[in-house]
Formats: sequence, structure tokens, C-alpha cells
Amino acid sequence: MEGAAAGLGVDARIRGTFVPPAADAPCQARAMTWEFNGLPIHILLIHFVVIVVPLAGLCTVLAAAWPAARRRLGIVTPLIALAALIAVPITTEAGEVLEEQVAENAFSELHAQLGRDLLPWAIALFVVATVQWIWFHYFSGTGRFANRITSKPARLALTILLAVAVAVVVVGSVYTVFVIGESGAKAVWSTRV
Repeated sequence: MEGAAAGLGVDARIRGTFVPPAADAPCQARAMTWEFNGLPIHILLIHFVVIVVPLAGLCTVLAAAWPAARRRLGIVTPLIALAALIAVPITTEAGEVLEEQVAENAFSELHAQLGRDLLPWAIALFVVATVQWIWFHYFSGTGRFANRITSKPARLALTILLAVAVAVVVVGSVYTVFVIGESGAKAVWSTRV
């Protein structure tokens, strides 16, 4: 199998093994395990998520509060949030596959349950980062559509509403990452210490 994978240009260190389900098993009984150099992919992906979600939050807050940072960051902020949005469900799926392979304990169950809560926050983070970029790029200052909203109170109200949404979503998403990480660490280390 690895020789065939190498012939296709696939790195042999990344291997997925498909365990065929029993003939009468439902479609969900299929399992795919991913490893990289002997480590489950989930272990590697969580480090990316733990970095990219707070980084997207930090950039979104900076863009909301600091015009110079907003100009420098530009489209990068929504792109970082998009990377987080893409990474979260992949990491969650890899974690669910890993969950089937490890011994269950209360912490691992809690970790798996909490892990499913991050996707809505990642979606919200991407949405507010993108809406904020669109707002400041196109609808404020000398933006292409700045003349569409001429009322200063309306502009101020929309900017404040957007800033509040940014604050809520960033705090929620970063807190959720922290809680998930804490429960994951307890799941791993509670049985080893």
C-alpha cells in the first residue's frame, strides 16, 4: 500500500488506514485513522487550532480598535479566521477518530463534547472578521460605498455594534479553545500522573 501511495506522489509518512465495516454495519461504522510519523494527526492539528483561533481573534480586535493595524492587516484578518474555520472541523473529526482508539474516561468524554462546541465560534469569528473588513474597507472613510450611509449616527451605531460583536465572539472563541484544551490535557495526563 505504501509503495502504491509513493507511486502516486503521496508522502509515505502520512498514512490513512481504512477499516472496512461489517456487511450489515451502518455507514458511520467506517473508521479512518490518520498518522504522521506515528502520531495521530489530531495531536498535531490541535496545536494549529490553539494558535490560529486566538491569532484570528487578536487580529480582529486590533482591526476593530486600531486604524493603523486595520490598514496593515487588511484582508489578512479574515483569511486567518478562514484558516481557523477550515482547521476546526478537520481537527474535530480527527479527534473523534482518535477517541475511538483510546481508553475512555470522564475527561476524554468531556473533551470530545466540548470540542464540538468550537465550530459555531469559528464560524462566528470568520463572519465578524469578514464583515468588519468589508465595513471598514468599503463602507467607511473613502471606501467605494462610503456614500451609501450618510448619517453619522447610523455609521457610529453600526461601528459600535460591530465592535461589540467582535468583542463577544473573540472572548467566546478564545475561552472555548482554552476550555477544550484544558479538558484535553486532563484527558491525557489524568491517567499518567
